Amino acid sequence: MKSIILSAALFLTASLTAQNPVAGEEKPYVEVNGTGEMEVIPDEIYVSITLRERTANKKTISVEEQEQNLKNVLKNLKVDLKNLSLAGADADLVRIEWRKKGVITQKQYSLKLGNATILGQVFTELDKLEITDAYVSHVQHSKIDSLRKVVKIMAIKAAKNKADYLLAAIGEKTGKALIVRENDGAYTQVMYSLPNIRMDKVGENEGTYNDPIDFKKIKVESSIYVKFGIQ
Repeated sequence: MKSIILSAALFLTASLTAQNPVAGEEKPYVEVNGTGEMEVIPDEIYVSITLRERTANKKTISVEEQEQNLKNVLKNLKVDLKNLSLAGADADLVRIEWRKKGVITQKQYSLKLGNATILGQVFTELDKLEITDAYVSHVQHSKIDSLRKVVKIMAIKAAKNKADYLLAAIGEKTGKALIVRENDGAYTQVMYSLPNIRMDKVGENEGTYNDPIDFKKIKVESSIYVKFGIQ
């Protein structure tokens, strides 16, 4: 189970109307903004891999041969091949005309992995296969939609808590919520930082990648404005 760190950061403001409004004026209310945040370790890591036709020891190594070698490696690492797909389908196939025959010279793939450990193993095998054009394109969490809901609930509860103790300080009680709104520019956000990992060709037949593999947590935030009546 992935480690989940929860925290509710409260940045709240309140404005109170006069407690004894005259006839025809709006009933007293309190306005507050509540924020909540959560940090989770990404469990979906997307790697972009490009295979190109190349020559080694005067032998042409086709894209198809490299693709099969890649699939064999993934099978050995127990990576489901369903997680390997062409990026952009036919749009990412580069062909050349040679003796009136179309030859595929390049393919780009997207590979989804579950954690940094298997990511390191995959990059090690790519190095052995001399597949040097590979990098982490982005990360995500498989339950991000559920996490967004949790964070919004945290934010609105934070708003209610703030209203309660502000009003308690002047001997009043929080009434019903009159308006609930997500703040402009403060909707649930997903923040992530990629590790410095990319295979780069440093020699004719040599590939390398940087260590360590250290993913920062995904940060999910939300801010909610609530207008409460005063009992």
